[in-house]
Amino acid sequence: MLSKRIIPCLDVRDGRTTKGIKFLNNVDVGDPVEMARAYYEAGADELVFYDITASSDRRNIMIDVVRRTAAEIFIPFSVGGGIRTLEDMREVLLAGAEKVSVNTAAVLDPSLIAQGARAFGSQCIVLGMDVKKVEPTPAIPSGYEIVIHGGRTPMGIDALWWAQEAVRLGAGEICLNSIDADGTQAGYEITLTRMIAEAVPIPVIASGGAGKPEHLRQVLTEGHADAALIASMVHYGTYTIKAIKDYLHQHGISVRLYW
Repeated sequence: MLSKRIIPCLDVRDGRTTKGIKFLNNVDVGDPVEMARAYYEAGADELVFYDITASSDRRNIMIDVVRRTAAEIFIPFSVGGGIRTLEDMREVLLAGAEKVSVNTAAVLDPSLIAQGARAFGSQCIVLGMDVKKVEPTPAIPSGYEIVIHGGRTPMGIDALWWAQEAVRLGAGEICLNSIDADGTQAGYEITLTRMIAEAVPIPVIASGGAGKPEHLRQVLTEGHADAALIASMVHYGTYTIKAIKDYLHQHGISVRLYW
């Protein structure tokens, strides 16, 4: 059995790590380079870095922050936000990231996924999905809609269809973020996570809603997720990565232990 991964997420705006609730009311929580180093030393399996306003501001990602972060950690590092072209992907990978996460740009131009997979391999291409629960319609039969531009623009695209289409195009992993659960610390969106995880043959990272270790246990078992993204519960010092992994290990979930 493959070990489940615990992945801290750094949402970065104006060079600082920030955290909001349901993509709103973001507050400053620290320096991303220092936080990345601390999480690496604490036993994180991977790290995710999102420049959360690059797409909505229509600017490129802050590559200097990516480069400085990559120099401090020695675990897989995924970067997203403002990646619109193959050259953007190449720049991020050369700056030290192992993976690139595409979200808004991939929805607007799905061929970007195929281009990236051909150039760098599917293992480098992560599809970021920001998803909101809606009333089912003929266009959105699953009841979950894709939203882009950092939660600002609903697209009328069914999340289940988009996940399967991204796999067909060459995505190697999906980072699935529930806008409704984001930052609430009330638990992951289990129904959404399980629906996507059961429908695609690639790893699915659950994102949005982690508040206590029980939430990770639930999404990694009932939600069939391969990994869990965490932010608030470690950013604010409520839990350590060690405490989270110890809890999961004690409940029979395979995780990588470093102690």
